[in-house]
Amino acid sequence: MTEENRTLKGHILGAQGWVAGAIEFDGQGRVHRIMGAPVDERVARESGEPIILPGFIDLHVHGGGGSDIMDGGAAAAHVAQCHAAHGTTALLATTMTAPFEDLVTAFSGLRDAGARRGRRASRVLGVHLEGPYINAGKLGAQPDFARPVSLEELARLNAMAPIRLITLAPEVAGNMDDIRALVEGGYLVQIGHTAGTYEQGVEALSRGARGFTHLFNAMSGLHHRAPGMAGAALAHATYAEVIPDLLHVHPGALRVALRSIPRLYCVTDSTSATGMPDGDYRLGRQSVTKCLGGVRLADGTLAGSTLTMDLALRNLVQQLGLGLAEASARVSTHAADHLGLDDRGRLAPGAWADAVVLDRDLNIKDVFVEGVSI
Repeated sequence: MTEENRTLKGHILGAQGWVAGAIEFDGQGRVHRIMGAPVDERVARESGEPIILPGFIDLHVHGGGGSDIMDGGAAAAHVAQCHAAHGTTALLATTMTAPFEDLVTAFSGLRDAGARRGRRASRVLGVHLEGPYINAGKLGAQPDFARPVSLEELARLNAMAPIRLITLAPEVAGNMDDIRALVEGGYLVQIGHTAGTYEQGVEALSRGARGFTHLFNAMSGLHHRAPGMAGAALAHATYAEVIPDLLHVHPGALRVALRSIPRLYCVTDSTSATGMPDGDYRLGRQSVTKCLGGVRLADGTLAGSTLTMDLALRNLVQQLGLGLAEASARVSTHAADHLGLDDRGRLAPGAWADAVVLDRDLNIKDVFVEGVSI
């Protein structure tokens, strides 16, 4: 790419399919045009030419590079830099279940995160509030500060930094009744950290909930006489997030979800241990240990991950056998669509020039965030 023409050459996965040619960025950080001849995916994969995909979008990021979103201050900028190096061009900073004062600390550090993108960093699109409106019996690695939805608390936090996504347990007293008000207030609602029944999941969807948080993890499971929340997702969801590190969810269960949920999309649920050596780290108020490729509490409970989105892509393609175009949609386009963004998660004229450049083994060679190489 040169500063004069801002053009990348290779095999490009555009919104209309694969093209052998070039993509041109304008001076405002958007795609100007894509030029070239259509090709099939086999040619794109086997040619040896650079593979150019839409930048990855991660809607569930707790930390990375030794920093935790709950730390506030400059933590979000450090986290965004860590993930940009692995191809994530946009993300949601994700908070933990915590006392209100801890959430204020985290949100204070996110006040300007969306407006000002750090050098060599992903764009922070807003906040995923994962709790505190969850079931105390399905905390997973969340601290025990679960409580019912508070519209007043949400308004105060949202005034500090935009909340794009809220995870809640619909069976908690009062939460089901508040779903419609949350949706009408502009929040996207996901079901998670829940012991709810299949029927409660279906009702929550009918009231406006649109997705499920880390499918299968920290939710009532599927049984043939009690389908649970996982069953509600598999039977009725259009969107759900899943952690494809092959540790949180068995490959067989991933295959079930891929066949059942049209716009299943990948998240990392990454922690401050991401990109760091084995050792002890923080996840909100929790102490966690990274070892053997995972992050766990002292009792062995999985506590987020060290997954990055480039590895998520390789797992989908190399371990689960997905085509590269489908895998790309599940680490990028579906998440953008879930947030209602038509100018991210795809390479098309007018969209943000967010792109990852890969070699034939799907290793990252370069990353562009809004037209700028990081």
